[in-house]
Amino acid sequence: MTRSYHQWFSPNLQKNMELLVFGHTGTRVLFFPTRAARFYDYEDWGVIAAIQDKIEAGYLQVFCVDSVDAESLYNEYITPRERIVRHIAYEQYIIQEVIPFMHQINPFSDMISAGCSLGAYHAINVAMKYPHYFCKAVGMSGRYDLTWATGYFRDLFSGYHDEDIYFNTPIQFIPNLQDEQTLADLRKMDIILAIGQEDAFLENNIHFSEILNHKDIHHHLYVWDEEAHKARYWRKMVQIYL
Repeated sequence: MTRSYHQWFSPNLQKNMELLVFGHTGTRVLFFPTRAARFYDYEDWGVIAAIQDKIEAGYLQVFCVDSVDAESLYNEYITPRERIVRHIAYEQYIIQEVIPFMHQINPFSDMISAGCSLGAYHAINVAMKYPHYFCKAVGMSGRYDLTWATGYFRDLFSGYHDEDIYFNTPIQFIPNLQDEQTLADLRKMDIILAIGQEDAFLENNIHFSEILNHKDIHHHLYVWDEEAHKARYWRKMVQIYL
């Protein structure tokens, strides 16, 4: 399996950012890491090995990006406003730097947005906002409203809310989405949500599914046994959904 490491200084984030690319051709997968995880964790956890056959056969080319969650959404030492600003800078890094890099590496294939846990939020949020880039979005064990506190998962903005948080919360902005081109692009996308029966985010996924149904956005919601919020489940999920 072809594996390559890449690093550059991000103008959007003002720091060096790293990523790994697995495969030589095929549908590009923009793969977001879990909460505060790193670009190499999916490899270390065997998630990449679980789809090695698809990668080696040229069906998938996987781009494992890094995260700045510890500097943004999970940074308790800055204000909620600063958290969302840093998150937006990360999004711009993805849109303005990573996606053009992916296109440079492999310009003639479709692209999937995917992630697990908080990575599922990133994957679904970016796909909902920029659906023209993606043919498919896969969220595994995700929460799609970070202001939604449940169990030991807190509101990541500590009760603060503004327009930027609204437009980075799919459960909040999708119900009011009126742009016909964006809706048409979303309705063409293959959207998959996978969540465990005992996962704290199950209700959140069901609610999001209802919102998508109300907007006539076709998707699949798959509910797995148990909590299914661990790497051993994600290894199985990627085999099925990517």
